[in-house]
Formats: sequence, structure tokens, C-alpha cells
Amino acid sequence: MFDSRYGCSTCPSADTALGKFIANLPVETSHHRVESQETKCGFGLQGVCCRLCANGPCRITPEAPRGICGASADVMVTRNLLRAVAAGSGCYIHVVENTALNLKHTALEKGRLMGLGTLERLCQKLGVTGGDNHEKALNVAEAVLKDLHKQEYEKMELVEKIAYAPRFKKWQELGILPGGAKAEVFKGVVKSSTNLNSDPVNMLLNCLKLGISTGIYGLTLTNLLNDVLLGEPEIRQAPVGLRVIDPDYINIMVTGHQHTMFVHLQDRLTQEDVLAKARAAGAKGFKIVGCTCVGQDLQLRGAHYTDIFTGHAGNNYASEAILATGAIDAVLSEFNCTLPGIESICDTLHIKQICLDDVAKKANAEHIPFDFANRKGQSDLIIDKIIDSYKERRPKVHMNLLPDHGNDNTLTGISEVSLKKFLGDTWQPLIDRIVGGEIKGVAAVVGCSSLVSGGYDVLTVGLVKELIAKDILVLTAGCSSGGIENCGLMVPDAAELAGPHLKAVCKKLGIPPVLNFGPCLAIGRLELVVTELAEAIGIDIPQLPLVLSAPQWLEEQALADGCFGLALGLPIHLGLPPFVTGSKVATKVLCEDMKTLTGGHVLINSDARQSAQMLEGIILEKRKELHI
Repeated sequence: MFDSRYGCSTCPSADTALGKFIANLPVETSHHRVESQETKCGFGLQGVCCRLCANGPCRITPEAPRGICGASADVMVTRNLLRAVAAGSGCYIHVVENTALNLKHTALEKGRLMGLGTLERLCQKLGVTGGDNHEKALNVAEAVLKDLHKQEYEKMELVEKIAYAPRFKKWQELGILPGGAKAEVFKGVVKSSTNLNSDPVNMLLNCLKLGISTGIYGLTLTNLLNDVLLGEPEIRQAPVGLRVIDPDYINIMVTGHQHTMFVHLQDRLTQEDVLAKARAAGAKGFKIVGCTCVGQDLQLRGAHYTDIFTGHAGNNYASEAILATGAIDAVLSEFNCTLPGIESICDTLHIKQICLDDVAKKANAEHIPFDFANRKGQSDLIIDKIIDSYKERRPKVHMNLLPDHGNDNTLTGISEVSLKKFLGDTWQPLIDRIVGGEIKGVAAVVGCSSLVSGGYDVLTVGLVKELIAKDILVLTAGCSSGGIENCGLMVPDAAELAGPHLKAVCKKLGIPPVLNFGPCLAIGRLELVVTELAEAIGIDIPQLPLVLSAPQWLEEQALADGCFGLALGLPIHLGLPPFVTGSKVATKVLCEDMKTLTGGHVLINSDARQSAQMLEGIILEKRKELHI
């Protein structure tokens, strides 16, 4: 769609209603800036550019096959990939460390623990005991922190306790069991520095090691620790999209991944003295509007927070549109997926920005670093600042709402526990339907949202539609979920889009053909499902009729996720290659040799129909090998 105000077109959008809304906004967004950035650096796309030293930047060409130092294309590509995976892993380890610290502090002051069932599961898995629930929680938190803080040469103890035994054995054989997670990130940065490692295969194996610590700790354990603190997911139907924004309330949009950082504030917003302040300012009260992964996490646990959480409005590349409605009064950010592009919109619409973690500090935002010991005073300070902003901005701002966007009955609250409970506390009904062919297989469509691979969520939504039409059940986690749900694929009526066999299953169970596990962190929940399915059948994970796709991967964290998937032995589909095509070694190892190492491999395709056919072919081959 062409926007004459900016002299450019907005990118195509799978969410047509949102796409039209964005095209007519009086502010510039990332969707407008796509056209001006369409010309990409060919060297960067292939990963054959190096700027690690002052002799560079060096670029690999047929005429110049080595950098000044002698680094080949294989070295440059794998070094760049390792550095990116280390950065992505570091992001996740930052989140799990903060979460474990918040659990530890809560336990020490004998605060509220909302997920005692998960606490018991963790105690059993980790071999932890305690005299009461708070002591158990403290010991769980300290076990996680102890592992995170080990040296790189000290193997983490919890990997073996959480990982599926056949996978742990394979990792042990390959020599890729990680040491302390924080130290592994440090080692990855060191190894990928100037004039150090020049063995591409060694660096690729290091990526797998980082993937394991990312997956076990940054993904799986973060979810379980959050469950203990914030409450376990419960299956329910909930509203999604811009319709969740109610201008009669003081609306706070949250972005990031660290829900435990504002749980006290969230509770405080529902208390009578605070509500009285909101009413005195002219509002009915407060509402938290979900955005990005932390919004998905709130939605996942929404059954516990119906009095304050209004719903999940959209993913990372919907955030600018959410703000442009004019009805958001403050942005509370604590981690990534917080686009720099929101800053100018917040300035234009006088929206208060507050950052709780300086890793997500925006240039024009106020930094109020989260301090567990002083969180009560901080919550009241933040509330007063938001109320002052609300009173100042609302008379000046025009509302530009999109009340019909999204839907009211997206199925949410799905986890490895709630889904199994829904099936009768056993995976057998799912296994029986897969064996019987009613469900051909399972595809986990996960990860980010991006504006490439066809446009905003275009490949993601298109691929999901193709997969379910082939009787393949889709499980999702991440910003991709936000686009899929807003396009109506997670409502029960979406069963009509599924193939005849999957459609019949969905109608019988009253579920959609796409099940939302929540934030990108919930890739760890999918790993738990996969592990339990493999264990129930008595096979290793790579044998399952299961495929993984991150069709519109975006960030370095997604690369760390992908390395975890490869370590698990899963085939991984990407819409675009991760800047490795300049290396014959890297492409061969990732796309071919990995099959004999872990059982996984990477496949690239940006066409939804072709991608679905490729993934279906893999599922059919796995079914054949299992004789089903």
C-alpha cells in the first residue's frame, strides 16, 4: 500500500486490517521504512564481511578469497555465526538469571508462590528438597543460579536432570555438553575474536553447545520458574488484537520477556487506593495491554489476571500501531522486541516511557531499574508518573482506534501441563491420532515476526495455513504467535481451514488446528512436550514425525533457539538463511552433515506452499520409518 506522506509503500501484511490501518497512520513506522532498506549488502547476506580488526572491513570475493589476515569465507562465516549465537544465548541467560534471582528473593521473604504444582515438578526433576515450599523454592533458585555461574570448564549439573536421556548421551558423545552458561557466552565471544579460532567445524559445534545451555536454561527453566512465581497456564478463550484497548482506562503497554519484573506493580494497580487515584484522574482504572513476548506470557496466564490484563494486542511489529491508537498512556519495557521506532511515536503522542532494565533502555525513556527490595516504593513511583502523564496527554491526543481488529475467542493458556490435562492426563490420545493418521504429524512454527520473507507475517501465516490443510497439527510460540492469532487461526472455527482428518479431530475436541504455547521462551515448553512424547513412545526425539520452522526468524536469539533445535535432532525450516551461504563448509554441515551428528538439519525456503510440501515430506518419511 502506498503512503503519499512518506513517499513509499508499506510492506505487505498477512494481517490485512492492520496493514490498512498502518498505511493510513499519521506517524512513520517500520512498515514504512522497509522500502528504503530494500537494497541489501550482498556480502552481509552471505556472512563474508569481517570488521573485527583495523585491517578491515574485509570482504570475500572470487578475486579476494581471503581477508588480509588470511581468514577464508568459511572462517568469517562461522566466526560471525558463533558470535551471533553467543549474543543470542546471552540474552536468554540474562532473563533466566533475573527470574531465578526474583524467585530466590521471593522465597527468602516468604512471598507469594502461585505455582506449587510446578514447584513440586522442579524439585523432583532437580533432586531438590526443603522443609516447606519457600525453602524448596529457594533451593530450586539456588540450584539454577549455581549452574549458571559455573566456569566454562565445569559442566552444568541440571542438563542431565532435565534433558531427555538419549539426547544427553548424544551430546556427551559429541563433546558438546555445556559448562556454566554465562561462561559459555564469554567463551563464544572470545573464540570468535580476531586471530583466534580458525576451525569452522569447531565453531559450529560450539554453537550447538550454546544452543543446549540456551534451551535448557534460558527457555525450559525460565518457563518453569515463571510458573512457580506467576501461576500455571490454564486453557481458556481470550480476546486478541487492537480491540483489547479500552480508552476509558489508563493503559500501560508492556514489552519484553521478564514478567517477574513488574508482577508487584501489576498487583498494585488493582488495589483500591490506586484505583481511587485513577478515578480521580478521570479513568475507570488501569489496564495492562500485552505486546511482544511478555504480553504472550501474560495471556498464557491470563486466567490469574483477569482484573488487570486486557489482552494481547500484537507482536513486535504491531507495537507501533498499538501506540498510534493514542489510547496507550505508558510503555513499560524490560527486554527486547522493544523497537527503537516506538521512541518517535511516544514523543509525538506524549506517551510516557519507563525502562525497568537498562539492557532495554530507550533514548528518551526514564530508567527506573527494577530493585526487588524496593519494589513497593518503585511501583508507587511508577504509578504516580503514569497518572501524571495520563492527565497531561489525554486532552491533547486524538483517539485512532481499531476496535474490530482481532477476535474475542483465541484459545490460549496451553502448556505441556494444561494440554496433557486436557487430553486426560496422558499423551496417548495424541499419540493414537498420530499413529492412526488423523493427525499426520506435528509442526512447531515458532520464533519472531519480521517484515521480510514476503512481508509482515506473510510467510508465517501462509505456511501455517498450508500445514494445517495437510492434516498437520501446528504448535506455536513467540512473536509469530501474535500474528497467527490476530489472523484468526487460533479460534475454534479455524478448524474449517484444516484438512479433513485434522478438521474432524479439532471439531470433536473443540480446539483450533493451531495451538499457542505463548512467548518465544515457550519453545522450552515445546521441548518438554516433545521429550514426553518420545519417552511415551520409547524412541529418540529425531524419530518423531515432528518438524520445526522459524519461517520469519529475526534476531540473534532465534539463532540460539535454532542451535537448540539442531541439538535436539530436529529438522529446522527457515524462510531466509542465517547469513552463512558464503561458506561451503557451514552450509554443508548445517544442511547435510548435521543429520549424522545430531539427527537435525537446516532447510531454507521462502515459499509457503513449497515449504509445507518439504516439511510434509519429512513427516511422511519419519512415519514410514516408524511403520505407521
